[in-house]
Amino acid sequence: MKLFAALLAGAALLLTACGASSEATTYSGPAKEITVTIANRTVTPPPGRVEVAKGQQVKITVTSDVADEAHVHGYDKSAALAPGAPATIDFVADQDGLFEVETHESGLQLLQLAVQD
Repeated sequence: MKLFAALLAGAALLLTACGASSEATTYSGPAKEITVTIANRTVTPPPGRVEVAKGQQVKITVTSDVADEAHVHGYDKSAALAPGAPATIDFVADQDGLFEVETHESGLQLLQLAVQD
């Protein structure tokens, strides 16, 4: 009987702890769509800060005139760029912070992604 009571108390404690640690941020709004073009080593629109809500879906589409790779630092998401063909990086912004988005070969900054609650 004491063992059963101890098991019940332990299970209740475990369930309470699991419920308390859930801090998932959900975002139910539209995806943030960002379009960037690279031509003659010039980024359009000029690199700037783009703000998104934590939990928001982000779609970054990059079209380049040369082969390269676009990369979102901190999220470790990337897309191979082929000349003239749009490439999309699609992910959920589930980490707070400021993240650089750049090309690897040419070292061009495309934007800074600011993710906040």
